[in-house]
Amino acid sequence: MAFLDVLLGRRLASREDKEQRVNAVAGVAVFGLDGLGSAAYGPEAALTVLIPLGLAGLAFSLPILGLIVILLTIVFFSYRQTIAAYPTGAGSYTVAKENLGEHMSLLAAVALMVDYALNTAVGISSGVNALISGLPALQPYALWLCLGLLVLLTYINLRGIRESARVFLPPTALFVLTLGIVLVTGIVKIVLSGGHPEAVEAPPPAPGPAEQVNWWLLMRAFAAGCTAMTGVEAVSNGIQAFKEPVIDTARRSLALIVIILASLLLGIAFVLPFFHVVATEPGKPGYQSVLSMVTAAICGRGFLYYLTISAVLAVLSLSANTSFADFPRLCQRLAHDGFLPYAFGLRGRRLVFTQGICVLAVVTAGLLIFFNGVTDRLIPLFAVGAFGTFTLSQAGMVRHWLKNEKRSPLSACINGLGASATGAALLIIVAAKFSEGAWLVVIVLPCLYGLMLTIKRHSAHITRAIASAPLVHFKPSESPIAVVFVDRWDCVSQKALQTAYTLTSEVEVLQVEREGAGEPVQDWQEAARQSISNAKLPPPKLVLLKSPYREVVSLIVEHIWQLERENPSRLIAVVVPELVDHWYVSFLNNQRAAILKTFLLLKGDSRVLIITVPWYLEDRARKGSANREAWWEMFPARLDR
Repeated sequence: MAFLDVLLGRRLASREDKEQRVNAVAGVAVFGLDGLGSAAYGPEAALTVLIPLGLAGLAFSLPILGLIVILLTIVFFSYRQTIAAYPTGAGSYTVAKENLGEHMSLLAAVALMVDYALNTAVGISSGVNALISGLPALQPYALWLCLGLLVLLTYINLRGIRESARVFLPPTALFVLTLGIVLVTGIVKIVLSGGHPEAVEAPPPAPGPAEQVNWWLLMRAFAAGCTAMTGVEAVSNGIQAFKEPVIDTARRSLALIVIILASLLLGIAFVLPFFHVVATEPGKPGYQSVLSMVTAAICGRGFLYYLTISAVLAVLSLSANTSFADFPRLCQRLAHDGFLPYAFGLRGRRLVFTQGICVLAVVTAGLLIFFNGVTDRLIPLFAVGAFGTFTLSQAGMVRHWLKNEKRSPLSACINGLGASATGAALLIIVAAKFSEGAWLVVIVLPCLYGLMLTIKRHSAHITRAIASAPLVHFKPSESPIAVVFVDRWDCVSQKALQTAYTLTSEVEVLQVEREGAGEPVQDWQEAARQSISNAKLPPPKLVLLKSPYREVVSLIVEHIWQLERENPSRLIAVVVPELVDHWYVSFLNNQRAAILKTFLLLKGDSRVLIITVPWYLEDRARKGSANREAWWEMFPARLDR
């Protein structure tokens, strides 16, 4: 069995695509981990802003998170319609492209890409940092743990979407089950105690109020809490990953994600004031996550506590999988439209878009290394990209319903409400988080936008250049002149010379005469003379190039240009012999062939052809040296011209 078959699984045929698709429940694990994981850090992000209010801040937790749930519900109904209207996927990008034009669609795509990249880094580092908070001895290895988890996620996704669903479904189910049990237990205790439950383990005391309640503080808390909505758009981007009927299956999966997320957010917001759980300052001594304090207050630090926290850590760490599921699919659509290189649109051996997965892994690794594995400052930033795509998607859907033959005023109103709500939230997020780093996203988005627009224009230029080529009128032409560089006479040179004679009978052999390097090998003609004579071919012309300054490649290139100028009506075929060894030692071999080809390509002419003749060292060793003379029996008896 091949190594890649063991590592990644057997190669999948294109016809097996439908067999690799997932059902609604598995879709929650593939596309919903980002959204579900945000239940762990979204409420905490909002409560952290309210720390200056002390216990008084808890009074605003339910209104703020309740408003976010209302916004989430609006977005849910909007994306239900998006899934039905555009079942091919790519979500916001496709909607904006069809209804708002190319520029708005590209802006939506760029915002999504930034959102996915930031989410991947934040999800991985959040999980690792949560692990370190329980095991402080791992602190020096935070970055390595992040990079190791990134490699693991990349590997799992390279094995295919069904493989990732099988891996991520158990921790997702455990997270929902354990956290659900904790919250239900807390609500029951609140009801049975008449609203005065006793904490099993009292949370740290709240600090005294250091600031008055004001609208700006509440807006900042709302903007921070909106990170709980990131990832909701993932299902609409990956519709084609679901089983038939894709629309119904995708809708069910989206409904499950939103219902679970809304229930968790409301449950957390409801129990916080009754158990007097306030956020602690991240990065400060004594820091505990909100979910850790809530679970300890309701159930104590027993088996359920550690099981719940373990599930939370797993989901936080694996929440980056949503980006790995959607980012490559978005890249595929962009490549199809010319905004990214064509390779992003090709599926790998396991029917996944390998290039997109690898690029996301590299970008995420760069972010993790740059921030040394501590990406808390990035949490509010990817909400900018998420809400930007929400707004553009809903605005595009409004136009979709208005121009549709079967106009639906109700659907247009739903999407219009969604666009207005998410647009207002976007303005609040940018205003509240601008000084905390949102300005960076505002700068990065136009830069990526300009880069992709440049790629698109370059692709269009190439398309026009190829399409405008005149019709070819075949006519008799002279045979080419073949040029072979021979540094020393060996098996590699033999094969190159033989190949040159299959092209033409007019062959030039170039040798460079370097001072102090001894005489060039000229007795090679004796080895080939008899075979060439038997094939009734003229002997090759030997050209010696003097090199007083030890130059080789530049002299060869100069000679080829001179030959091209002297023969304006003929092709010049440059036959480049190249030794091929194992990939891991190939850099040890002479790289002159690669350098020569690079020079000819960069400064080439339409009448200069480059033909690489590989000699496989492994094959030669297997055949043995007894076959040395067999090469010369392979010369053609005659040359068809």
